Amino acid sequence: MTHASDEALKALNLPVFEPGWVWLAGAGPGDAGLLTLHALNGLRQADVIVYDALVDTSILAFAKEGATVDYAGKRGGKPSPKQRDISLKLIDYARAGKRVLRLKGGDPFVFGRGGEEALTLAGAHVPFRIIPGITAGIGGLAYAGIPATHRDTNQTVTFLTGHDQTGLTPSAVNWDAVAKGSPVIVMYMAMKHLETIAAKLTSGGRSVDEPVGIVCNASLENQAVLETTLGRAAEDAKAAGLEPPAVVCVGDVVRLRAGLDWLGALSGKVLDPDPLKLGKSSETG
Repeated sequence: MTHASDEALKALNLPVFEPGWVWLAGAGPGDAGLLTLHALNGLRQADVIVYDALVDTSILAFAKEGATVDYAGKRGGKPSPKQRDISLKLIDYARAGKRVLRLKGGDPFVFGRGGEEALTLAGAHVPFRIIPGITAGIGGLAYAGIPATHRDTNQTVTFLTGHDQTGLTPSAVNWDAVAKGSPVIVMYMAMKHLETIAAKLTSGGRSVDEPVGIVCNASLENQAVLETTLGRAAEDAKAAGLEPPAVVCVGDVVRLRAGLDWLGALSGKVLDPDPLKLGKSSETG
């Protein structure tokens, strides 16, 4: 980043990162261009950056010279640091007078354990700032050309996690209520239990033919998108070799990808202005 860029950041009157503080920041779904200015400001001032597995490492290039970069990634099924140890590490760095940036994929308060870490900081009387990020359930879908909401399909969207603290399909989720009450369902960390989740949703009344979109490595160069159905989602994902990290979307909004796949259009795909076949190509007002 150039000196001129640093001056431009200063002109925005962004907050000063004080020693002994922790900033919990969302890095977005992957593409460095989706960082907020507050997150970038934190990167430029932090003495220590503690980052997650889903943070694209290209983002770390914005760190100031000499900053300590500490990996604290947690991935299901792989050796990972315990959450308590990560939180205590943030406290230790802050008490040593460091400016600590806790950089998390997506948004720290959307299935990111940011709340847990902030509460631990509060209990230790360590001052902190929350910097929201673009969550994958919105930004990742947008990079696939799938809107979370569209007025011809849904006025409600449900975000849920595909596994709980035990690593199993969440038992606290009322799957029948979700199946019946939400036209669009966006699921994080659902790949491992996708077959079980699909069965619960169809048992709750969803059609096996309902559209499903699976977006892997959302917003990155190796992004992969699979369009399938609820009844075939698990089988098709396995056949395609798709692996986490992924966002799974269930609902008619997936059909809109035929008209909104802007990345595909860059490669020559012809977009359909009436993907829902409603007999209209545009609206005003």
